[in-house]
Amino acid sequence: MTDTNEPVHEDRLWSDGHWTARVIKNEDDDGWAVAMHLDGGSEPALVGPWTMGRDKKNPKPLDTAAFNTLVKTAKEVIRRSEQQLHAQLNKSVNVMVDGSRLRIALSIVPDEEGATATLSALDEFDEELARVPVPPTFKLNVDSAQAWVAAGFERPR
Repeated sequence: MTDTNEPVHEDRLWSDGHWTARVIKNEDDDGWAVAMHLDGGSEPALVGPWTMGRDKKNPKPLDTAAFNTLVKTAKEVIRRSEQQLHAQLNKSVNVMVDGSRLRIALSIVPDEEGATATLSALDEFDEELARVPVPPTFKLNVDSAQAWVAAGFERPR
């Protein structure tokens, strides 16, 4: 959370212009924490405990190795969060129809004005056979997928 993209290398503040690590007082106890911010984001991507220095009162100073480890960890936290969101918004099931496997997929697009969702059917070559809008509350499972296929891919009610 620096005002410039210039690198900063201080005991409690370390930045490479893209990521910023800030050592902060842990409000829950007498220890210290480190907060990792990406590109001046308002919320930290990662907050974790930070090591005490040799005097057992002040935090250990940040350094290149610690900063690089923190960046790697923060990136992993963001990646896992994105994967979890993707999994929540994109679901699919496989059903067999006349000896062929169909993949029925539900894709939800979140929006502050109102989420939208699409149900699609793909053959074993990932060729789209049908696509219809559905409510974002549509529950995709094997039974609902088979019912949609049996109804000739008509928009579920």
